[in-house]
Amino acid sequence: MDFDLCKRIVENISRVIVGKLDSIELLLTGLLADGHVLLEDIPGLGKTLLAKSLAKSIGASFKRVQFTPDLLPADITGFNIYNQQSGQFVFQPGPVMTHVLLADEINRTIPRTQSSLLESMEERQVTVDGKTYPLPNPFFVMATENPIELEGTFPLPEAQLDRFILRIHLGYPEMEEEIRILDRFQENDPLQDLKSVAAPEEISRLQEARKKVLVSHPVKEYIVGLVNLTRESSALRLGASPRGSLGLMRAGQALAALRGRNYVLPDDIKHLVIPVLAHRLILKEEERLRGSTRENLLEEIMGRILVPTVTRQE
Repeated sequence: MDFDLCKRIVENISRVIVGKLDSIELLLTGLLADGHVLLEDIPGLGKTLLAKSLAKSIGASFKRVQFTPDLLPADITGFNIYNQQSGQFVFQPGPVMTHVLLADEINRTIPRTQSSLLESMEERQVTVDGKTYPLPNPFFVMATENPIELEGTFPLPEAQLDRFILRIHLGYPEMEEEIRILDRFQENDPLQDLKSVAAPEEISRLQEARKKVLVSHPVKEYIVGLVNLTRESSALRLGASPRGSLGLMRAGQALAALRGRNYVLPDDIKHLVIPVLAHRLILKEEERLRGSTRENLLEEIMGRILVPTVTRQE
């Protein structure tokens, strides 16, 4: 595993994004885990800038789609158009044919269009008029949701939310960080001068190498124990599925690699429990009315389970 390359990518994105090291780390965790990420936050916090900085840093192609109620599946996947000169239909690729796709405000489009994107995310291919086209490798989707102005939106069903390996909140910057943002963008846009420090093929190799990061049996037991407690919780209508367990393990491997290790520690898993599992849970209505949150519930669950001691890894 090229740990230095992982570090260089984080540092390169930080040349544009100020003070969001944890969010950058989580974003790259989703990428190395070969998953997709849901960014949920208010407008203006740098979600698009973060996606563009990632794409530039890894030398990848980038497309952005603003999701609206009139967007159709063909607007995402592409369509066939008749060529009068050749007398044949020619495939016109949609924006999904890219390495990094920013699906902006995914909850503002109709379920049919949402499903077409999520199918591409899962299958890594699109099918148009019976012909299948593979997507580029790597293929990474960053979808955003605006938690305000919910009129006329189409919330993603829980089964589709489950397809995102991580959900990230950026949050407001600290005062000192916001001053640094003003300084950094006062005369120039640092994104314009950002150079790539990796290539898409190297990211694909990192994704393969991530699979070799060691997950010891005690750590696997810890993952399964946490997930099982969500299923047993009386506050939840639905706990995490085995996809949640797999997501936690893969994200743990990716985070360990980003932190320069070839083995996963329980602390890696603890750091990822809320980003990986919270959006997969469904609170009972009475718990929601009491003010309970999925994040608070997961904190409580982590306090109830014994953390294994991992002292030596091969």
